[in-house]
Amino acid sequence: MKTAALDEIQTVPNPLNVHEIRKPLSMVLGTTDFAMNYFELETGESFSGGIHTHHDQEEVFFIVEGTATFEVGREGDEEVRVGPQAAIRFEPGEFQCGHNHDEETVVGLALGAPGAMHDWDELESIVYCPECGEETGHGVALENGAFELTCTACGYEY
Repeated sequence: MKTAALDEIQTVPNPLNVHEIRKPLSMVLGTTDFAMNYFELETGESFSGGIHTHHDQEEVFFIVEGTATFEVGREGDEEVRVGPQAAIRFEPGEFQCGHNHDEETVVGLALGAPGAMHDWDELESIVYCPECGEETGHGVALENGAFELTCTACGYEY
Protein backbone atom coordinates (compact mmCIF):
# COMPACT_ATOMS: atom_id res chain seq x y z
CA MET A 1 0.00 0.00 0.00
CA LYS A 2 1.15 3.53 -0.74
CA THR A 3 -0.56 6.88 -0.18
CA ALA A 4 0.02 10.32 -1.69
CA ALA A 5 -1.31 13.77 -0.81
CA LEU A 6 -1.59 16.36 -3.62
CA ASP A 7 0.19 19.05 -1.62
CA GLU A 8 3.19 16.72 -1.29
CA ILE A 9 3.49 15.88 -5.01
CA GLN A 10 5.85 17.95 -7.14
CA THR A 11 4.37 19.71 -10.16
CA VAL A 12 5.69 18.36 -13.47
CA PRO A 13 4.52 20.57 -16.36
CA ASN A 14 4.15 19.40 -19.97
CA PRO A 15 7.32 19.98 -22.09
CA LEU A 16 5.19 22.14 -24.42
CA ASN A 17 4.40 24.53 -21.53
CA VAL A 18 0.65 24.24 -22.15
CA HIS A 19 -0.19 24.20 -18.43
CA GLU A 20 1.56 25.01 -15.18
CA ILE A 21 0.07 22.51 -12.74
CA ARG A 22 0.24 18.78 -13.43
CA LYS A 23 0.88 16.31 -10.64
CA PRO A 24 1.69 12.71 -11.68
CA LEU A 25 -0.17 10.72 -9.03
CA SER A 26 0.52 7.34 -10.65
CA MET A 27 4.27 8.02 -10.75
CA VAL A 28 4.30 8.83 -7.02
CA LEU A 29 2.11 5.83 -6.19
CA GLY A 30 4.17 3.52 -8.42
CA THR A 31 1.24 2.19 -10.45
CA THR A 32 2.01 -0.18 -13.31
CA ASP A 33 -1.38 -0.75 -14.95
CA PHE A 34 -2.86 2.72 -15.24
CA ALA A 35 -1.82 6.38 -15.35
CA MET A 36 -3.36 9.15 -13.22
CA ASN A 37 -2.50 12.84 -13.36
CA TYR A 38 -4.00 15.79 -11.48
CA PHE A 39 -4.38 19.06 -13.40
CA GLU A 40 -5.30 22.66 -12.69
CA LEU A 41 -5.87 24.54 -15.94
CA GLU A 42 -6.11 28.30 -16.04
CA THR A 43 -7.83 30.12 -18.93
CA GLY A 44 -6.13 29.21 -22.22
CA GLU A 45 -4.29 26.17 -20.85
CA SER A 46 -4.76 22.60 -22.05
CA PHE A 47 -4.19 19.08 -20.80
CA SER A 48 -1.84 18.12 -23.64
CA GLY A 49 -1.23 20.88 -26.14
CA GLY A 50 -2.73 19.45 -29.31
CA ILE A 51 -5.07 16.97 -30.89
CA HIS A 52 -3.63 13.50 -30.36
CA THR A 53 -4.48 9.88 -29.74
CA HIS A 54 -2.99 6.95 -27.91
CA HIS A 55 -3.40 3.91 -30.13
CA ASP A 56 -2.71 1.61 -27.18
CA GLN A 57 -4.41 3.38 -24.28
CA GLU A 58 -7.88 4.65 -23.40
CA GLU A 59 -8.17 7.95 -21.53
CA VAL A 60 -10.75 9.17 -19.05
CA PHE A 61 -10.92 12.75 -17.81
CA PHE A 62 -12.89 13.50 -14.65
CA ILE A 63 -13.54 17.22 -14.20
CA VAL A 64 -13.75 18.10 -10.50
CA GLU A 65 -14.24 21.87 -10.86
CA GLY A 66 -14.90 24.15 -13.81
CA THR A 67 -15.75 23.09 -17.35
CA ALA A 68 -13.28 21.69 -19.86
CA THR A 69 -13.84 21.86 -23.62
CA PHE A 70 -12.60 18.87 -25.63
CA GLU A 71 -11.92 19.03 -29.34
CA VAL A 72 -12.80 15.58 -30.65
CA GLY A 73 -11.88 13.88 -33.92
CA ARG A 74 -8.81 13.93 -36.14
CA GLU A 75 -9.74 17.40 -37.38
CA GLY A 76 -10.97 18.58 -33.96
CA ASP A 77 -14.27 19.38 -35.65
CA GLU A 78 -16.48 18.44 -32.69
CA GLU A 79 -16.48 20.21 -29.32
CA VAL A 80 -17.73 18.64 -26.11
CA ARG A 81 -17.97 20.56 -22.83
CA VAL A 82 -17.51 18.48 -19.67
CA GLY A 83 -17.89 19.24 -16.00
CA PRO A 84 -17.98 19.91 -13.22
CA GLN A 85 -18.39 16.52 -11.55
CA ALA A 86 -18.55 14.78 -14.93
CA ALA A 87 -16.28 12.52 -16.96
CA ILE A 88 -15.46 11.79 -20.60
CA ARG A 89 -13.82 8.66 -22.06
CA PHE A 90 -11.76 8.35 -25.23
CA GLU A 91 -11.10 4.89 -26.60
CA PRO A 92 -7.71 3.93 -28.08
CA GLY A 93 -7.30 5.60 -31.46
CA GLU A 94 -9.83 8.39 -30.76
CA PHE A 95 -8.33 11.85 -31.32
CA GLN A 96 -8.93 14.58 -28.71
CA CYS A 97 -7.52 17.59 -26.88
CA GLY A 98 -8.94 19.21 -23.74
CA HIS A 99 -8.75 22.95 -22.97
CA ASN A 100 -9.97 25.54 -20.51
CA HIS A 101 -11.72 28.24 -22.55
CA ASP A 102 -13.53 29.71 -19.52
CA GLU A 103 -12.45 32.16 -16.82
CA GLU A 104 -12.90 29.64 -14.00
CA THR A 105 -10.00 27.27 -13.23
CA VAL A 106 -10.51 23.69 -14.39
CA VAL A 107 -9.46 21.05 -11.85
CA GLY A 108 -9.41 17.54 -13.23
CA LEU A 109 -7.95 14.07 -13.25
CA ALA A 110 -6.67 12.31 -16.36
CA LEU A 111 -6.55 8.52 -16.24
CA GLY A 112 -5.12 6.17 -18.83
CA ALA A 113 -5.05 2.38 -19.12
CA PRO A 114 -3.46 0.01 -19.69
CA GLY A 115 -0.04 1.09 -18.54
CA ALA A 116 1.25 3.75 -16.18
CA MET A 117 3.27 5.51 -18.90
CA HIS A 118 2.63 6.28 -22.56
CA ASP A 119 4.17 4.04 -25.15
CA TRP A 120 5.60 6.84 -27.28
CA ASP A 121 5.47 4.62 -30.38
CA GLU A 122 1.68 4.47 -29.99
CA LEU A 123 1.11 8.24 -29.68
CA GLU A 124 0.07 10.25 -32.73
CA SER A 125 -0.36 14.04 -32.81
CA ILE A 126 -1.97 16.17 -35.50
CA VAL A 127 0.31 19.15 -36.17
CA TYR A 128 1.48 21.30 -39.09
CA CYS A 129 4.21 19.70 -41.20
CA PRO A 130 6.46 22.29 -42.88
CA GLU A 131 7.40 19.79 -45.60
CA CYS A 132 3.81 18.79 -46.48
CA GLY A 133 2.46 22.32 -45.96
CA GLU A 134 -0.55 21.06 -43.98
CA GLU A 135 -1.60 19.43 -40.73
CA THR A 136 -0.75 15.72 -40.74
CA GLY A 137 -0.34 12.88 -38.29
CA HIS A 138 3.02 12.82 -36.50
CA GLY A 139 4.80 10.22 -34.43
CA VAL A 140 6.04 11.63 -31.13
CA ALA A 141 9.16 10.92 -29.10
CA LEU A 142 10.35 12.58 -25.90
CA GLU A 143 14.12 13.10 -25.95
CA ASN A 144 15.99 15.02 -23.24
CA GLY A 145 12.80 16.74 -22.08
CA ALA A 146 11.80 17.93 -25.57
CA PHE A 147 9.38 16.46 -28.10
CA GLU A 148 10.64 15.18 -31.44
CA LEU A 149 8.04 14.86 -34.18
CA THR A 150 8.07 12.74 -37.35
CA CYS A 151 5.47 13.31 -40.07
CA THR A 152 3.75 10.02 -40.93
CA ALA A 153 2.98 11.28 -44.45
CA CYS A 154 6.47 12.35 -45.61
CA GLY A 155 8.91 11.32 -42.85
CA TYR A 156 10.03 14.89 -42.08
CA GLU A 157 11.59 15.05 -38.60
CA TYR A 158 11.85 18.06 -36.30
